[in-house]
Amino acid sequence: MPTAIAVTSADMALPPQDERTVPAVVLRDLDKRPLEHALAELQGLVEQHGHVIVVCSQAVPAAVTQRLHTLRSLMESDRIALFRPELPPLGIAVLARQLRQLASCDLSPGVLASAGRLLTHYIHAGAVLGSVARLDRVPVSLKAHAKSWVPGSQFAVLAHPEPRLVRIGPGATLAGPEFATWMLVAKGQLQSEWTGTLSKAWSVHGLREVPLAAESAHWWGTSRVVEFCSYLADLSVLYQLVTSVRQNSCHWCGIDVIGDRCVFCSATPPGHEPPAPRALEQRTPA
Repeated sequence: MPTAIAVTSADMALPPQDERTVPAVVLRDLDKRPLEHALAELQGLVEQHGHVIVVCSQAVPAAVTQRLHTLRSLMESDRIALFRPELPPLGIAVLARQLRQLASCDLSPGVLASAGRLLTHYIHAGAVLGSVARLDRVPVSLKAHAKSWVPGSQFAVLAHPEPRLVRIGPGATLAGPEFATWMLVAKGQLQSEWTGTLSKAWSVHGLREVPLAAESAHWWGTSRVVEFCSYLADLSVLYQLVTSVRQNSCHWCGIDVIGDRCVFCSATPPGHEPPAPRALEQRTPA
């Protein structure tokens, strides 16, 4: 069985990108179900799949995050990876689907989990907002705050990879990827067609629409939002990116990883010990 890719709500499990995309495991209502029920579910996943990678947003309730850490501690298992990158919810859903695509390939669990950090660099995620008054994920100037109170104002915000904010108007744009991508759009309670303009400026292959995740309003500070995300969709490109990076073995648990930190046991490579200080030379007083 391929490594399980889990998300914390059904609206974070995007439809399959292709016929090879493995289904997402949805860990529903972790903060509401009895602890023993959630523990039994996670244990069953580990027994069935060998390893589980949980991808979740930083906008999930704190109780969900606490429950995930509690479950991992109770199981005393290094086969569960918790991955919470600094991406908006739509970007998280896209990343989880990319891992689901790669889960069908011949990648070891450690390399697959490590791929999450690598692939975040190729995701451009942002939103069109009707107000930035409660936006705290991206730096907002006092001038932008003041303009957000003007009726009809809309703002384009890029949260990743480099935070940017512009007021939408003639000529307004955001710096986009320098490689070919697809774009997803998720519409909330805001009427805006600006994402169509942006998709043309970014020369995306195509634009598709998905439902807005429940976590998005919390992440962006408003339900008046149209979230967008451009990403690499082709499995062969994703696979080539991941396999072109040098692999290492974790010095602690022995699993193969890419990068400098094991996503399962959280160990980092041991640092080189600093050289011992040289003894002070004794000098004979003149």
